[in-house]
Amino acid sequence: MKWRNLTLWMSAAACLCAAALAQAAVEVQTYAVPRGAGPHDVAPGADGVVWYTAQAQGALGRLDPASGAVRQIPLGTGSAPHGLVVGPDQAVWITDGGLNAIVRYDPASGGIKRYPLPAERANANLNTPVFDHAGILWFTGQNGIYGRLDTKTGAMQVYDAPRGAGPYGIAVGRDGAVYYASLAGNHIARIDPVDGSSTVIEPPTPRQGARRIWGDSGGRLWVSEWNAGQVSRYDPATRNWRSWKLPGKGAQAYAVYVDAQDIVWLTDFAANAVLRFDPKSETFTAFPEPKTGGRIRQLAGREREVWGAESGTDHLMVLRTR
Repeated sequence: MKWRNLTLWMSAAACLCAAALAQAAVEVQTYAVPRGAGPHDVAPGADGVVWYTAQAQGALGRLDPASGAVRQIPLGTGSAPHGLVVGPDQAVWITDGGLNAIVRYDPASGGIKRYPLPAERANANLNTPVFDHAGILWFTGQNGIYGRLDTKTGAMQVYDAPRGAGPYGIAVGRDGAVYYASLAGNHIARIDPVDGSSTVIEPPTPRQGARRIWGDSGGRLWVSEWNAGQVSRYDPATRNWRSWKLPGKGAQAYAVYVDAQDIVWLTDFAANAVLRFDPKSETFTAFPEPKTGGRIRQLAGREREVWGAESGTDHLMVLRTR
């Protein structure tokens, strides 16, 4: 019994040491954006600039972290942008629920172009965009749709989600397929990028509230489960699932992002924190948001940086890893 207790103590001490080292290797910084902007999603660019959607002010935001300078570009009357991504053309592509359109902003010319959804697809509640390996833009709408836009021709197809309302986060897997998470539908789905058909994939936890999704270098998919307060991993090759509960009581897993080292980053609304999850050691490290009520909606990143938008405090947050 003594040896068993000693082993347990050594294991716990090792976990605490690992967590302390992880915290020491991360620097947290925040940047203020215009008051009332309600920043929702972020998209770091290759040139150092960070783009964000100012959902409450109908604008696209641009942050230069080097100087701290912020500029917002109005997207038009009625705009309420949600998600965004920097495309292969280096333009910023936005899912705008207020305009019910995909919006393209060209940083070089300052030009703005709209790609409205078909008239019969009004009020789609557009959510998140992603580019597939062929350069096609895919997007979700919480009111029961997903769609694709050929950015070269402007051709758009919109599809009914197999279980109606819920499509939220979206990602491209290593296999080239597109996957979305359905918050209201409690599942993820695989989209065939060729014919646009979708197949429901059932998570093992009922009513888990799959919200966001991201792929790792091994082709596995990580899902933040809002209702269940956990992160889950699905392997398309084996069709196996694994799940890990976030630490603490009443956790609310909102965003998920997997970095180049396959470290998983999450936001927990209940804890007001960003979490780092190491799949190898299966340990979490918490990084509390500097301000109360940060409410980070989405995470994205680039080399040694993880960015999030604090919708509750009108700030952008970055965690820089060493």
